[in-house]
This record gives sequence, C-alpha cells and structure tokens, in this order.
Amino acid sequence: MVQKHMLYANVLPLVFAIVLLAVYSFDKVVYLIAFLAPLSIPLREYLPGIGFDMYIPTEPLLFGLLILFVLKIIQQREFDRKILLHPISLAVYLNLFWILITSVTSSMPIVSFKFLLMRIWFVVGLYLLTAKLFSKGKNMEKYVWLYVFPLMLVIAYSTYRHLGYGLWNKQAAHFVVSPFYRDHTSYGAATAFYLPFLVMFTLNNYFTKKMRFLAALALAVVFLGFVLSYSRAAWLSIALAFGVWCIIKLGIRFRTLFFTMVSVIGLFVMFQSQILMKLEQNSEESSANMMTHISSMANISSDASNLERINRWSCALRMFAEKPVFGYGPGTYMFKYAPYQLSKDRTIISTNSADGGNAHSEYFGPMAESGVMGIVTYLLIIAMVIYTAVNSYTRLNDYRLKSIVLAALIGLITYYIHGLMNNFLDTDKISVPFWGFTAMVVAIDIISRQSAKETTSKPG
Repeated sequence: MVQKHMLYANVLPLVFAIVLLAVYSFDKVVYLIAFLAPLSIPLREYLPGIGFDMYIPTEPLLFGLLILFVLKIIQQREFDRKILLHPISLAVYLNLFWILITSVTSSMPIVSFKFLLMRIWFVVGLYLLTAKLFSKGKNMEKYVWLYVFPLMLVIAYSTYRHLGYGLWNKQAAHFVVSPFYRDHTSYGAATAFYLPFLVMFTLNNYFTKKMRFLAALALAVVFLGFVLSYSRAAWLSIALAFGVWCIIKLGIRFRTLFFTMVSVIGLFVMFQSQILMKLEQNSEESSANMMTHISSMANISSDASNLERINRWSCALRMFAEKPVFGYGPGTYMFKYAPYQLSKDRTIISTNSADGGNAHSEYFGPMAESGVMGIVTYLLIIAMVIYTAVNSYTRLNDYRLKSIVLAALIGLITYYIHGLMNNFLDTDKISVPFWGFTAMVVAIDIISRQSAKETTSKPG
C-alpha cells in the first residue's frame, strides 16, 4: 500500500505538467495523444478487477482535453466557424445526435452514455482541435510521424516476440502485439492506415532526400508489421484501397464510380445464391502460408474466424429486425446479442459475452445498436469525406496538399473497407488516424476553397 501511494505521488508532478500544458497549449496535448496512442495499454492490464476499461494514458488525456475545450468555448465563445460548420462536421454532429437519442432510449442507458461520452472526446480532441491545428496547411506530416515512430517501436517489440515462436507462426500473431493492441486485426488496421502516407513520403520529390530515406526505412518496418499481422481484412483493405487510388489517378468521374458500385451490388443481389454456393466450396483454412491465408478469406464453409463473423453479423441483423428504429442502444451489442445466436450458426469460438470483438463490423454494429439512422448517419460521414476529399484533390494546385489529401483519403478507405469485418473506433489506436485523417480532409478542403475563391476574385 505504501508503495502504491508513493507511485501515485511520483505521478502527480507529471499530471500537473500535462494539465498546465493543456491549459496553455492544446496542440501539444493533441500531439502527445497521437504519440502515446500506439503505446497506450488497457487499464485492466494494471487493475484486472476494475469494472470498466479505458486506454491509459490517452483516454484520460482526451477526457481532460474535452473539459478544457468546453470551458474555453464558454469563456471565449468562439471557434473556427469554417471547421464547426463544414459539411463533414455537420454529418458528425448528426451521428452524435442520433447516438444521444438512442442512448436515451437504450436498453442499458449507463453503457450507452459512456459510449457517447467516449465518442465525443474522440471527436473533440482528434477531429475538431486537430482540424484547427491543420487549418493553415501545416503540422500534417508531424501528426503522421508522431504515430509512426512509436508504432515502429511496437512493431519491433512484437516482431521480437514473434521470433520466439517462429516468424511465420500465424497463431502467435494473435497475442505478440499485447498489451499495446487488442489483437492482430487492430494492429493490421493501424499499419494499413499509415502505409499510403509512408509510400507518398518515400516517392514524393517534394520532400528532402533525408526525409525520403527515413520514410523508406519506416515503410519497410511498417510493411513488415502489416505482413506479420496476418490480418486478412487489412490485406484486403490495402488491395481495394489501391484500386481506389488508381480510379482517382485515372480521373474517373464520381458519378461513373457510383453507378459502377450500384451495378456490382445489384449483380451480387441477383446472383447471391450462386455466389454463396461457390464460396461454400472453398475449404481453405487460415494458414501461415500467405497464399492459402489469402484464399481462406472466401472460405465460409469451415474457417472458424469467417463463420464467427457471419454469426455475429446474423445476430446484429436479427437485433436490427427486432428494433429497427432505435436499436438496443450504443455499446450494448456485446451484452444483448447472445439470445440471437442460432445453434446452427455457432462455431467453436462462439461465446455469449462478445469475447474477441463485438459485432465485427462498423456497419452491422450501429444497425443493431442505433437502428436505421445509426448506419445511415455513419455512412453519411463516409460519403461526405470521400466526396470532399476527391473534390479537394481535383481543385488543388498545391502539390504537397494534393498529395496529403490523397494519402489521407486512401488511408481512410483502408479502414472503411476493414470496418466491414472488424470494429475498432472505440479505441484510441484507430481513432487517432480515423479522426485525424478526416480532420486533414476538412482543413485541406477549406484551404482549397479559399485558394479557388482568391484565384477567381483576381482581375484577369
């Protein structure tokens, strides 16, 4: 007990220093959060018997930043209106508003309001304040590097642990990233987020040779972590995101892309029986062999991981059918899904407490928890980000900002795709790039619009 009190006493000066930093300089705290996110660990690692969990020290920092932000807004009564009233911001507010409504109607209000509070501190600290940091077109590369450097440390740590079990041991990938990442899939998602930026830094002649060399080294390390994550969802997301990059580079119109996507979805619906029959013939199991592991993504006949995802998604759809308007409440899926499991859908890894993840989807989860508007408002955010980023990329003449907005969009695309199969937006690990890259898109869009206005206002 004495030792614990001494430990708390030793930490107090650091806490006091961070509070002072937050009061006088929001930006330094945002940078600190970005740097600490890959290194943060769940509170339950230190206090196993505690009744709640959060990542420390980042989430307490975000909560403190939220309080100080609110106090500062009350005192100064102003914030950058271009950021506050940006169409993407309005879409985010609509999503938060619906989470609030469904928290009121929730089957577990305390759980839902905790979820809402957590989402608010992510949005305020990692979106609004971060967009303000980027408002003059600066600090974006710094924000990326502040996450990448500690991520490289985690990759070195996990790879060293992985070596002890054999580098190509797929099962070891599940736990060698502990306690820094929840599992290999969130680790894979984080590495996928940053690969587009590191490729851009490496190949872009705008940057100095020293920075390009450093970026090449970082790219090699992060790519190693990406491969050794054995996350099939991350691998698939990078492949499809590269396809989106090609589409943007080729200058294919958004309308053409939209109708193509609608056509593909329509064909899937028309021939879904034949497609599912073909998938059920795939018996490849996830494996240390790369090609077999990739092939196993389409195995819905015997691969336990894939079958468990289908089980969780099926539960979410049944929950949505039961409560299509308000859902069961944000954050409640893990407590409510068990009765919706059918015996024929259960797998060898099925549980009744959402072990190993919730709904395994950023799309099915909101449907079950917040009803139809839960998924619609989330999709609206994605649609607004893609539309805004593509328009900004087309409008810009600044080569640096053009490269950054494209890298940010492709990074986000990796998670929009990954989110079909996993859900990590309740963690700082993924929220830092998700909301930070969204803030980049908003800041660059505002800059591009201002530049276009100044260009058209100049006398010919």
